[in-house]
Amino acid sequence: MTRIVVFGATGYTGGLVVDALLRRGIRPVLAGRGAGRLAALAEQSGGLEYRVADVSDPASVGALIDAGDVLVTTVGPFEQFGHPVAQAAVDAGAHYVDSTGEVGFVRGLRDRHDTRAREAGAVIAPAFGYDYVPGILAGALAARAAGSAVHAIEIGYFAIGSLRNGLSQGTRKTMAEGLMLPALVWRNGELVDEITARHVRPFTVRDRRKDAFLVSGTEVLFLPSQLPELQSVAVYNGWFPQLSRPIQVMSAIANTAAKLPPVRRLIDRLAARTVGGSGGPDAAERARTLSHVVAVARDESGDTVAEIHLEGPSPYTLTGELMAWAANRLASGVGRTAGVVGPVEAFGLDELVTGCAGSGLVQV
Repeated sequence: MTRIVVFGATGYTGGLVVDALLRRGIRPVLAGRGAGRLAALAEQSGGLEYRVADVSDPASVGALIDAGDVLVTTVGPFEQFGHPVAQAAVDAGAHYVDSTGEVGFVRGLRDRHDTRAREAGAVIAPAFGYDYVPGILAGALAARAAGSAVHAIEIGYFAIGSLRNGLSQGTRKTMAEGLMLPALVWRNGELVDEITARHVRPFTVRDRRKDAFLVSGTEVLFLPSQLPELQSVAVYNGWFPQLSRPIQVMSAIANTAAKLPPVRRLIDRLAARTVGGSGGPDAAERARTLSHVVAVARDESGDTVAEIHLEGPSPYTLTGELMAWAANRLASGVGRTAGVVGPVEAFGLDELVTGCAGSGLVQV
């Protein structure tokens, strides 16, 4: 019998995934390193099975799954803790879904595990949440609408409603660190590193122009593999439109300062202090915010040839729903392409549209 194992079930995002699976009538196996917290959650969730495992003991993670099972993981930071979990899935021939927003980690998974996963028939679907399914879906739909004219795609992530009190500790940490990491873009048919926030551009959101700054996204990894004609893909964050220009200045300063060894050591110490936080907005706070994603397709002259807007629930609610949907579909044998793949490759564009709609993410 195929099992869905949620590793990190007692964390904030893991709990959202478990709740979304239970609403679908699916009883996952809970996994994590704290036996007491797992036992309490299992009891609260109707007597679910639970297993203790820790990334510091890779064998304990491998023991969670067999070939054909689905391993869902929310244990981050993924560059620090994620590799043993992905390795366990590949070794077992299990399917894999994670919640990472770390593009470098996803790129590493593809380099390390794609061949073996394809040979094993395992679908490895990283970053299968708000990071970065909406942008990939919007980009693929914009490319479909543009047809052969598509040359470049620009994607913007926005929030409808305030995110001032609606960001988890992990998200705040990732955003702060991201200012000092390069933004990966697809330009002239190859991957290129840019300084994060080096470029700011406006998008139209609900008939208003809003600025967004350049960031990384797995769209630059997975859209070109589906659309060979694409010469440019870039991703932008517009959560705080009025701060896009100040963030651009802050990023330039941070990138210059971070090259100095004392500053780099200070940054590393401060980042280490925030590892492990799992708090996030509650249901009432999440209900105050919607996600809005824009994809603009341009031709070779730079003219807009298609524009797609998607809107859905808050980033955290959407992440839980999307991961639960993907895990259920993989457990049902619906995965279309084995290997380390994006959501369109994993399920097909039309299946993905249906799944996202069921998770509340629809075209507007």
